[in-house]
Amino acid sequence: MAQTPAPPAAPPKPTWDPQHPSRPFPWLRPTIRIRLTLLYGGMFLIAGILLLSIIYLLAAQALNVGNEPLFKLLPGSKVALTSNTCPGLKANMPADEANVVLDACMDHQKEQALDDLLRRSLLALLGLSVVAFAFGYAMAGRVLSPLGRITRTARQVAATDLTRRIELDGPDDELKELSDTFDEMLDRLARAFDAQRRFVANASHELRTPLAINRTLLEVQLSDPEASPELAQLGKTLLATNERSEQLVEGLLLLARSDNEIVDRKPVDLAEVASRAVQQIREEAETQQVALRGVREPVVVQGNGVLLERIALNLVQNAVRYNHSGGWVEVTTEALPGQALLVVANTGPVVPAYELDNIFEPFRRLRSERTGSDKGVGLGLSIVRSVARAHGGAITAEPRDGGGLVMRVTLPV
Repeated sequence: MAQTPAPPAAPPKPTWDPQHPSRPFPWLRPTIRIRLTLLYGGMFLIAGILLLSIIYLLAAQALNVGNEPLFKLLPGSKVALTSNTCPGLKANMPADEANVVLDACMDHQKEQALDDLLRRSLLALLGLSVVAFAFGYAMAGRVLSPLGRITRTARQVAATDLTRRIELDGPDDELKELSDTFDEMLDRLARAFDAQRRFVANASHELRTPLAINRTLLEVQLSDPEASPELAQLGKTLLATNERSEQLVEGLLLLARSDNEIVDRKPVDLAEVASRAVQQIREEAETQQVALRGVREPVVVQGNGVLLERIALNLVQNAVRYNHSGGWVEVTTEALPGQALLVVANTGPVVPAYELDNIFEPFRRLRSERTGSDKGVGLGLSIVRSVARAHGGAITAEPRDGGGLVMRVTLPV
């Protein structure tokens, strides 16, 4: 008996994501705040060094000018004085030697005074530099706080929340002008997206009626017992085409509706939703000889139950349809810290990792073996991604070793 050849190994996964380059030392990132802090602190440090140099030179000049002794001993006389600050001065010392000792003592005291002035000035400059850098960091943060607000708003908008606005208060400066321009751009984008959604929704609604009429007429014609075999076959073909068009319209309508953020949220058990999806697809899985398995742990999320069920149904349906006879589909749910995880893994053909970016785009599929006309209209995973984003979640896909895919949907609890 011939052995079934083993499935080919999955292609290597990419090890570098150009969209999210890793930073080995994030704290060394040259932000504008750090650069302004270094600029302010550096300017203060340079000014302090210049001021200290000027003070030191002026002090040295003043000491040199006033360095003449108050008195000098006349030659031939004897010294009858002693001094604790000038230990070289001794009693009965000749006048010439005493004058030399006095000059040396005064020079030594001058050097000590300059050294003490320099040391104290450097300590003061060091302390003031620390204060200047801290003050510069705080002032740079205060000046750049509008830019941080703009950045946070841009990130929220990037998460498909076009209702956010900066609405920056304050003087009419360049930052406020940038903020107002950004808000105006968001208004125009929001209007454009709303118009697009309304157009898709209205077009889908308008297309449903004639398609429903066509289906009714075809079903009536097929129910006629006197219809010829050729006419019956043509009617079945047209009915299948009409059904595919209805699926496309329903998918477009759901895609347009799921792009909006979910406002009316209710507690939904993700395990129950996944189990319903498995039950709905079980008959098709048995027909294709695909086993359904997996442990579903109860985990409650806040969202729309119908749309969440659509996520699970589309993923399980794709996993069954793009599989091979004797394969399996594993559907699991798991509670993570602050998140709920839905995982749908399946066997099937080998999927290169570099082709995964296309599967979430509308009407985009992978290679020819996944584009059969009876396997959908190309909106399933697009709807899944839109619904997940509308719930504040995300979906990722990765090739499975030995063939097939592993789909992971994370939703906030």
